[in-house]
Amino acid sequence: MVDFVHLSAAGVSFVLDFRGPSLPAVVHWGEALGDLGPEELAEVALATAPQPIGFSADSPVRVSILPEQSAGWLGHPGLAGHRDGTAWSSAFSVSGVDRSAHGVQVRGFDETAGLELVIEIELHPAGVLRARARLTSTAPGTYWLDHLTLFLPVPPETTELLDFTGHHLRERSPQRTAFTHGLRVRENRTGRTGYDSAYLLCAGTAGFGNRHGRVWGVHTAFSGNARTVAERNYHGHSALGGGELLLPGEIGLREGESYTSPWVFAAFGAHGLDSLSERFHSYLRSRPGHPTRPRPVVVNTWEAVYFDHDLGRLTELAKAAATVGAERFVLDDGWFGSRRDDTSGLGDWTVSPDVWPDGLDPLISVVRDLGMEFGLWVEPEMINPDSDLARAHPDWIMAAGDRLPPTARSQQVLDLHNPSAYAYVRDRLDTLLSEHAIGYLKWDHNRDLVDAGHPASGRAGVHDQTHAVYRLLDELRARHPGVEIESCSSGGGRVDLEILARTDRIWASDCIDAHERVAIQRWTSLLVPLELIGSHVGAPRSHTTQRELPLDTRAGTAIWGHLGIEWDLTVATPGELSRLGEWVALYKEVRSLLHTGTLVHGDVADPAYSLTGVVSASDALFAVTATATSEAYPPGAVALPGLDPDRLYHVRPQPPGDVPDGNAAAWGAALPWCTSAGVRLSGRALGTAGLRLPVLYPDRVLLIRATPAGGTT
Repeated sequence: MVDFVHLSAAGVSFVLDFRGPSLPAVVHWGEALGDLGPEELAEVALATAPQPIGFSADSPVRVSILPEQSAGWLGHPGLAGHRDGTAWSSAFSVSGVDRSAHGVQVRGFDETAGLELVIEIELHPAGVLRARARLTSTAPGTYWLDHLTLFLPVPPETTELLDFTGHHLRERSPQRTAFTHGLRVRENRTGRTGYDSAYLLCAGTAGFGNRHGRVWGVHTAFSGNARTVAERNYHGHSALGGGELLLPGEIGLREGESYTSPWVFAAFGAHGLDSLSERFHSYLRSRPGHPTRPRPVVVNTWEAVYFDHDLGRLTELAKAAATVGAERFVLDDGWFGSRRDDTSGLGDWTVSPDVWPDGLDPLISVVRDLGMEFGLWVEPEMINPDSDLARAHPDWIMAAGDRLPPTARSQQVLDLHNPSAYAYVRDRLDTLLSEHAIGYLKWDHNRDLVDAGHPASGRAGVHDQTHAVYRLLDELRARHPGVEIESCSSGGGRVDLEILARTDRIWASDCIDAHERVAIQRWTSLLVPLELIGSHVGAPRSHTTQRELPLDTRAGTAIWGHLGIEWDLTVATPGELSRLGEWVALYKEVRSLLHTGTLVHGDVADPAYSLTGVVSASDALFAVTATATSEAYPPGAVALPGLDPDRLYHVRPQPPGDVPDGNAAAWGAALPWCTSAGVRLSGRALGTAGLRLPVLYPDRVLLIRATPAGGTT
């Protein structure tokens, strides 16, 4: 048996100490320790071992990645469950350790409780750590699992917590709290990732920001009910953790049965939140299934026509979309069954003869002849009580026994754990994809799972439902590998790394008001790279906020993601169509930069302004955005982060986002550097002295391009 395992990658070290009788303790997770041998690792463990005083046992308590009370730990347990009241406290011994190129697998057993445990820990080359556990019952009877939560320690210097809350149309809203003694638990019981999920729970040094401070973060990768926790106690132990939130009776393990927890992803950033993001983005971009072809410009019909489907009207919309450079045309809700509004038809996945007497092929032909892909909206997990499917199979609706849940958006949830319901949905979607030239599915999920049980047994079913959705996505993707899928859930209600293992982008929010989207997209991109975040240009007046914004603001915000358009272009003026075409052309020019480069954010002192950029070795694009009026007139300077300090750059405004107010002379005085000639400065000067911010009207965007000027300094 080994004494230590030291995983190291990309400036990160993770050290496990196996010398105790129980599960291994985490000695270190953070900055790389260097190439240390067993003797030196033992010295690190000795140097950081706590004084044996104040504990609940004579010896200092070894806190493992799955903390146990049997080891003297009286904080939040890693495992909770029982066998009819016994085996409630586990005491695992390590039975084996298997090393791999990037990780370690730890096997443990508790003969008394009749449990076996396998913990997998991997450190990706980008420095992202992930861990999960598999629990197996080895004794007669049933082991009822309450929760399995994995924890990662963080140092005492982490005095602040950052996590997220939100609601429909305002997803992933940040909130900071002090990291004090006690347990902070963020629970999601909505049956999907949730608008107000913790998302990425970060612990950092005081005042950590985009580019400064040391920060550790964890993400619970699960699309159902989940828990993310932070705990600090007076013994000097602090940790972040996560796992699935199990409803009563969801997991009962009979002899030989196993439960596998979700992956908990974690990363350390030595230089603020941007360094944390860079690790997650690098990890996601390295996945074999990560989208690699240029992200096509999408036109979605929802806010253009809603349920008013008409071949002639949609043909004109498709023609306008092609004119501005769109590459994908998505027909949203209303094409099937009795679906003329949102009160009926869900579950009846056949093309409506009332609206489409000749089927979808005439529209698909128009779209493809115009050089665009065709996409289709579906919501396979839901059912309207007013549908042929519900009338034929009321027993397929999730319910807590004989009691139906309250409807939401006139919907109930289809029990996909039921093999017949699962086969029905799979076969209907398979038929649609087989019979039509569909290259894209907008996969929606428009209600929380309330009282979501299996009607035949009455048992809680969120766990089963979540895994059934994963199987359904996996099976459809295997049958139709060329089809891309978007995860939409009333907007941004299902955004996590497990759903993203099966989809090609997420819909960040149903709110496409550019003012609101600045924050939504910034914080969504803390975990998810830009190419996976759907970001659309809306109508001049936002459908969700009634705020009116100029086209340049709407488009200048939307290019910072996977660009789309959700606007009835048939009523746009020729000038608007021409200007929109310029923005689409810019997106096509820079999307390879935006979707492969390093995302950076300035630490701007002025709260009225923000600075976002993407930097590569050969190019950089920045956006200065004003969301309010500044206290300063004119405002101060801001550093351009991420540039090579030893290279010379040509920095200038980037058309069409170079005239943010629609009038170059709006203020009667030009900002000296803000001309086509721009300035030529080193990355070091730009990253320290920076650029003077312009006076902007609120809700305006100025784009800045920085390209190497052919020299070094």
